[in-house]
Amino acid sequence: MKSISLSKSGYSPKTSNNKELSIKTLTLFGSVVLTGLSAGLFYAWQVSVIPGSKKVADLAYLETMQSINRAILNPAFLLIFFGPIILLSVASIYEFNSQKVVFVLLVASAITYLIGTFGVTVLGNVPLNDQLDALQITELNEREQAVFRSTYESKWNHFHLIRTVFSVISFALATASIFISIKDFN
Repeated sequence: MKSISLSKSGYSPKTSNNKELSIKTLTLFGSVVLTGLSAGLFYAWQVSVIPGSKKVADLAYLETMQSINRAILNPAFLLIFFGPIILLSVASIYEFNSQKVVFVLLVASAITYLIGTFGVTVLGNVPLNDQLDALQITELNEREQAVFRSTYESKWNHFHLIRTVFSVISFALATASIFISIKDFN
């Protein structure tokens, strides 16, 4: 397999098994970066947006969440949401016949992310977001807004906490795989 070696003049192709920057290494690095970005997004939301949103009125909360749910469906978010599943899977395949401990950590990271982050989002948060998106907020009276918010917010925050914990665990597992790869590389 062709790979890239670092030299004084920049990158140059290299085919030996010396220390090199390969597609395998880039995939592993990319999987850790994307998993970390996903975990960071969910963690930052958990410790800042959720506490802050508890202090706003029902109408403001519902309108803001509707707006955020529409705005977040963009290429940057989709990359850090779907990217870990793809790159963790590919990175684990690269390690299957190579470093068994790294392989197990990457598979565990991928499964953790797939079930706990992706699965909870798709089966928990997204259906709630769809209900909110279909809601004609301004047609509800204050009592109806309060009831909808209470139900939506408690369920949504519960699912969000679960996906946050799982994304952080997935990131920790992926990060551990890098440390073991580096240790075995030296």
